[in-house]
Order: sequence, then structure tokens, then C-alpha cells
Amino acid sequence: MAEVSLPVNRPLAGVAWMLAAGLCFVGVNGIVKYVGHGIPAAEAAFLRYALGLVFLLPMLRPLMNAQLSRRALALFSLRGLVHALGVILWFYAMARIPIAEVTAMNYLSPVYVTIGAALFLGEKLAARRIGAVIAALLGVLVILRPGIQQISHGQMAMLAVAVFFAASYLIAKRMSDEVSPPVVVAMLSITVTIGLAPFAIAVWEPPSLSEMGWLLLVAGFATAGHLAMTQAFRMAPVTVTQPVTFLQLIWATLLGVFLFNEPADAYVMLGGGIIIAAVSFITWREAVVRRRQVTPVVNEMKG
Repeated sequence: MAEVSLPVNRPLAGVAWMLAAGLCFVGVNGIVKYVGHGIPAAEAAFLRYALGLVFLLPMLRPLMNAQLSRRALALFSLRGLVHALGVILWFYAMARIPIAEVTAMNYLSPVYVTIGAALFLGEKLAARRIGAVIAALLGVLVILRPGIQQISHGQMAMLAVAVFFAASYLIAKRMSDEVSPPVVVAMLSITVTIGLAPFAIAVWEPPSLSEMGWLLLVAGFATAGHLAMTQAFRMAPVTVTQPVTFLQLIWATLLGVFLFNEPADAYVMLGGGIIIAAVSFITWREAVVRRRQVTPVVNEMKG
């Protein structure tokens, strides 16, 4: 009798890997915050991705064997441009608003993905998921407090970042049925680097060796964070690992307080907590829907 391969279910290991991923991403935020005032945002973003191309070496073989169609190349190019714009704005915001605020507003992307999937991919939005989306948007209002304080350019940039990153994810979600994950990751890095190049050239200032070293470290932390997050998803369901991402907001707040003398803002923590709760609920509902599917889907969408 043939053995049946069962999915891995190690929640503690999944939580540990997600904690590691969170620490890596907070490290990315801290370094970008540190070097962000010395280099124009577009140049810093370009150097981060250009230096990170060295981490693509293990992906060269699957990329060369992919034989991408014109449609796939067009979609990957569109994703690269959209993601590049989001990265520029993210670097811009990081240099202008507290690191905790950037982290909290980053959680908006999955909410926009939910909206975009309903509008462009034909996915259904049940009443409870609509309620979670509304709750997340209320969390944004708690952070921004329009009418009580002026909305800054950095905050406006982060609102746009979430839209651009959500669009990037939706394209990746569509392409993940056609090509392998290493190809999706490699094409993102390549197309974003190309997309950032003209913006970087327009504002180019010669970086120091120290700044180059820091941005190489950013690329390493980002790569390690994505690998750790992928491993977390392999070890445990996203319903277990998703709530752990809330710790990133706490770590970012502590980083801002102790390294950058940024005040801890209770409204940012509250608003970020509301957004994370909404995202966690959406994630849980998607997991419940998948478990209810009695007929396996051959080409199931990869996460």
C-alpha cells in the first residue's frame, strides 16, 4: 500500500519561522530609516534591488528553462513597474514618518488585495469579509486622524504604497498558476531593478561605500525574511502564522523609540491593531473556505 504524503503541521516551528521573518523585515526597516536621509528614495530603492540580484544566482536555472510567453513577459513587466513605484514611495515614506507608522500602514496591502481580487479576479466578497475590510479602513482613519492632524506627504505615500503592492501581488497571484515560484521571485527582482533605473539616474548622487554596504545588508535581510516567511507557511497554516506579524509593529515601535527617538504613538498602535485583526480575520475566512472545498482543484492558486 502506497504511503500518503501528509501536509506538514508544526505550528510552533511555523511561529518561530514567522518570528524570524518579522525580525528580518524590521531590520530592513531600521536600515532603510538609517540611510534614507542620505540617498534619494529612488536611488536607494534601485541600489537595494540591484545589489540584491546576487541572491538570484540559485534561481538562474529555472529562470532560463521557463520559456516565458509574450503575455507572461508583459505581465511581469507591468508588475515590475507597479512594484517599482511602490518601492520608491515606501523608501520616501520611511525617511519622513515614524517607522511604526510605516509598518502599521503596510498591513493595508492584504486588504486592498481582497478588494482587487473581487473587482478584477471575480472572487466573491461575503458580508463578513466586507465588514473586515471596513474595519481595516477604520484602522487607517485612527492612524491618520484626518481633521485632527494634517495628513503628511509620507502618510499619503504609504496609502499609495499599499495600492501598488496589492496590484503587484494580484499579478503575481495570476502568474503563479503558470510559472514556478522561483521564476516569479526572480522576474520581480529583475523587472523592478530595470524599472527603478531611470528614476535613480534622474536623481543620482554618488553613494559612499558605507551606504552601499548598508543597502546590500538590506537586500540580504529582505531575502532572508521572504525565505523564512515561506518556510513558516510550509510548517503551519496562515491562520497560525498571520497573528504573529503583529509583533512587527511592536518591534518597529521599540526600534523607533530607542534608535531614532520617535515617540510611541498609541493611535498608531491601536489603528495598526485594528488593521491586523481585520487581515487575520480575512485570512481565517479564506482558510475556512478552502477546507470546505470537497473537490480538489488541480491548478490551485499558490500562496
